[in-house]
Amino acid sequence: MDVSFLGGPQPQRGVGIVAPFDFALDRELWRWVPDDVSLYLTRTPFVPVEVSLDLARMVSEHETLREAVRALSSVSPEVVAYACTSGSFVSGVAGERAMTTAMLRAGEIPALTTSGALLEALIELDVRRVAVVTPYTKSVTDSLEEFIGEAGIEVCGRSYLGLTREIWRVGYREVVDMAREAVLDAPDALFISCTNLPTYDVIPQLEAELRMPVLSANQVTMWAALQRIGVQAVGPYQALLDPVARRGPAAMAAMPPVAEPALPEPEPPQEPEVALAGPGAGPDDAGLLELLDPPFPDEFGGPQPG
Repeated sequence: MDVSFLGGPQPQRGVGIVAPFDFALDRELWRWVPDDVSLYLTRTPFVPVEVSLDLARMVSEHETLREAVRALSSVSPEVVAYACTSGSFVSGVAGERAMTTAMLRAGEIPALTTSGALLEALIELDVRRVAVVTPYTKSVTDSLEEFIGEAGIEVCGRSYLGLTREIWRVGYREVVDMAREAVLDAPDALFISCTNLPTYDVIPQLEAELRMPVLSANQVTMWAALQRIGVQAVGPYQALLDPVARRGPAAMAAMPPVAEPALPEPEPPQEPEVALAGPGAGPDDAGLLELLDPPFPDEFGGPQPG
């Protein structure tokens, strides 16, 4: 069959992604991307270190980022995103800005990181108090809390798993359990950290249950990257992406409780009227009319067995 009349594939807009060597959720990133945008992924070099602050520093070295961005430049993406939360918060807010600058200079195109995108999303949703969920150890989770606090946002609850490897294998049930534990102090929003933690399907359900916006590392990364090129990320029923969701269940936490309408006071029971057979007849009179209860409707089929 001759398909030459179709004129070839339609032009695609491109987003470059620099991910850590152990990133395993390429497919999840694609779920936030509309059909006319392509993702170009590359990974940092392998290092034999488990998930830790040391690893976060190694996969975010400026020379590593520059080499990755130069490689991506060959396919001309319109923006480049560094898709790693810990790698972009480990050196604080100043460190995140320095990483972005190094990437920008290497590729001469707009650049961002996951942690920088997180701060943008918190500002977008006017979040002042946030709870965090992470798969990390305590030390890495502490570093995330310090990063967010440095940006002037309070971390008012947290829950973490303490994992050092194979984070992509964590199930939604564990994420939900951690979320419920982290939000006990009524934050404005919840953030689920780590780009290697699956979150796409769980965000709408958590927002509906917790009545607050739920952000995740991959979500904010793709939202910010696509914004840079004027494209809307795809994510139904996610408050960051969907105006309807932002006005719906995710907004209900900030609403004052609705007072229930007052019920009318019940009237006191009245004695039944007795119809007498004739003038002057008394209760013992043979002409006393019987009092009848109204019959059950036919569809009840008679009284139910006791």
